[in-house]
Amino acid sequence: MIFIAAKFRILPEYADRWPDIAGEFTRATRAEPGCLWFEWSRSIEDPTEYVLVEAFRDGDAGAAHVGSEHFRAAQRTLPPYLAETPRIVNTALDQDDWSELGEMAVPGRD
Repeated sequence: MIFIAAKFRILPEYADRWPDIAGEFTRATRAEPGCLWFEWSRSIEDPTEYVLVEAFRDGDAGAAHVGSEHFRAAQRTLPPYLAETPRIVNTALDQDDWSELGEMAVPGRD
């Protein structure tokens, strides 16, 4: 799978509305057949920072995402709300889902 983590710093006046601002892009991406997950989280230390964790089935699915109309639309519509260029970590992994964090196993709950 292609695993991506990206940090988006939003202009303060739009930070509370970011989930709605990015909503159409989020819904369209989640509907892609090769999308495994596409999840936003907000930083507890910096309320203007959102972290996007996303994964795609393989390189072809990742390429389809970047080539999609909704991705091109997001390239046009989302930057005006950003305080800076997002930062990203992008890597290919030999797995297709989350692994358990064995060091924090919860006995009797799995």
